[in-house]
Amino acid sequence: MRDGAYVQAVGGVRFDLAAGECLALVGESGCGKSVLASALLGLLPGNAEIAGSALAGGLDLLAADECTLARTVRGRRVGLVPQSPAAHLTPVRTVRSQLEETVRELTGVRRGPRLRAAAEEAAERAAFPAGHLDRHPHELSGGLAQRAATALALVGDAPLLLADEPTTGLDRDLVERTVDELRRHIGAERALLLITHDLAAAERIADRVAVMYASRIVELAEAAAFFGDPGPRHPYARGLLDALPDREFTPIPGMPPELGALPAGCAFAARCDRATDTCAIRPALADGVACHHPATVPLEAPRA
Repeated sequence: MRDGAYVQAVGGVRFDLAAGECLALVGESGCGKSVLASALLGLLPGNAEIAGSALAGGLDLLAADECTLARTVRGRRVGLVPQSPAAHLTPVRTVRSQLEETVRELTGVRRGPRLRAAAEEAAERAAFPAGHLDRHPHELSGGLAQRAATALALVGDAPLLLADEPTTGLDRDLVERTVDELRRHIGAERALLLITHDLAAAERIADRVAVMYASRIVELAEAAAFFGDPGPRHPYARGLLDALPDREFTPIPGMPPELGALPAGCAFAARCDRATDTCAIRPALADGVACHHPATVPLEAPRA
């Protein structure tokens, strides 16, 4: 609820994520991606309302109480690379001490050289420089803070890793190194949900892509087909790719609707050159796309 009115930040979202897989959740800022991640970890504000289920290893994350989430989920079943690392790092403690505490909690290594080595190994995995381990968060750049938060998230080798904009503030070389390390996290019993607006990062490591627009998933596709041939099917998803500098470099016209005032029909219709009167009805996600006129289907009538 915001200003006395309900805002549907995420609605009708459904997907699965198997061990050994990376699903990239992409879309413009404000579409609901980070709200979804916060819901899975019970980090939404107290006035938020949640319906549905999110099963992870037999546990419904959306129904779990705070005690269960704190003791058995966060860091253990589900790791989080946060979008705002400054809010997740303790300001009065060094990065080293926070890494060592996390190692103690999640791995059972308690003290001595093994503890120090495990913390330094976690830092190295996230490309965090050893020379900065004894600094406090306020002494770090945004990019270094992001890498510190990534190191903390990787410590427990959680079965599910949520990486929410993990490349914020990083240059391209570090972006590639970071997402490659996140990809290496994936294994026979581990999966990765990558939340990002960096389509190049998604293309580099994702197995599947889910495109979110105005609180809903509008396309779900294999990454090879999405980034290659035949390409995205939803006009919004195709517009995201066309806006990239190495493609057509053409922005999508218009602005997304306010989440507190979503239209009854297709939320993208006002920005879409394929929209018709049919789009006054909200399309369901069917065969991987929520669109009455997907890009691979010929348009039967001009826009009204």
